[in-house]
Formats: sequence, structure tokens, C-alpha cells
Amino acid sequence: MKYLLTISLLILSIQHATAQPWQKFSVTEEGDTLNRIDTQGLRQGPWLIRVEPLRLEPGYEEEGDFTDGKKQGLWKRYTLQGDMIAVERFKEGFKDGRQTYFTRIGEPLREENWKYVDPKNPYDTIDVPDLDNPMLTKSMIIKLESAEVRHGEWKYFDPTTGRVMKTEQYISGQKLGAPGSLQAARNDQGEKKDAPKAVQKPKAVEEWEKNNKGKKKVTVRDGRTGG
Repeated sequence: MKYLLTISLLILSIQHATAQPWQKFSVTEEGDTLNRIDTQGLRQGPWLIRVEPLRLEPGYEEEGDFTDGKKQGLWKRYTLQGDMIAVERFKEGFKDGRQTYFTRIGEPLREENWKYVDPKNPYDTIDVPDLDNPMLTKSMIIKLESAEVRHGEWKYFDPTTGRVMKTEQYISGQKLGAPGSLQAARNDQGEKKDAPKAVQKPKAVEEWEKNNKGKKKVTVRDGRTGG
């Protein structure tokens, strides 16, 4: 009898553990569970997060999924009045892909593009034009300093008209055309390569310039006729 009671308690314990895999969670009116925290203390599944206004910050709500405590996939952010102000995409907790932001009245504000980089392998291979032959490209390996880098086109909108005010292009975190960027370095090298070489002055001319430096302008006869 004691043996059977022990077995029964063990079965009940296993069933209870299987039915309750969360340390903490919320239940919606429809009976769905939200804001789950597993036995390891990690956020899992769908979450609805509310941030109350603080000082001059208006506050917001955001919804999306967590996987092992990290944001994953599509996330949306709203004002506390329910107006959408952001659509973001994540991979392993970092931005990845197109991110779109709106004003508090729904007008487009900014569009960003990001790329997720595996922290265990923070290197990327990009193609750059060959300076010797612009029709060809060379592969170049660069080290990325962050797990999320700007990559692709960024757009900035006029919130009153919706028109694009400015665009920027990024490749693996480097802004094209910016000082110090790969493109700027290539342009500088190209300019140096194409710049005309200085013509070497004859030694006699250099001697004459040296002897007459700082003197009043003089007329030099060069053998040509005429006034």
C-alpha cells in the first residue's frame, strides 16, 4: 500500500510539473497565456509590455515574442492611446531587417535596415570595386564590432508631407561616402592614382629661381622675338 501511494504521488508531481512549466504568466480574457517566465527565469512566447509615462517621456506598449529571454521576430510598438509608432524585427535579441517608425499620429518618420551578426563569428565578407579594373570586384573580410549593424538603405521622411528628405546607404555598418569609409578610401585611392604627376623642372630653372627668390620681378629673355 505504501508503495502504491508513493507511485501515485510521483505521478501527480510529474503531471503538475508538466501542466505548470512557467514560474509566472498572465491570462487574457480569451484564456491565452502571456508574459510567460519559465523555470529558468527566461521570458518565453508572446509578451505585452507596458511602459508608463515618466517625466517628459510619454510611455508606450509593445508586443512580440521572446525566445529564451531574447526578442525574436516581429515586434510592434504603440502609444498608450493605441496608435502604432514602430514596427521592428529581431533575431536573437538584436535588430535584423527593416525597422519602420512613425509619428504619434501615424505619419512615416524613419525607415532603417539592420543586419544581425553572430557574436561567435563577427566577420563579414563584402565585395569592393577593383581599383585596377572598375568592372571587377574583390572580396574583403572585415570585423564587425556589434551584433547588429546598419546595412542597406535608410530613409528619413518629412512628417508633414511624407516625402523622403534624406537617404543613406550602409554596408556592414559603414556609411557609403562618409570619411573613413571603404568607399571614401577607394575614392581617395582613385583620386591619387588618377592625379597628374608633377613635372620636374630643369635644373637650370631651379637654380635661377633659387638665386632670384624674394627679388623684384625681372624680365627674362628666352630667345623668342617680338615685344
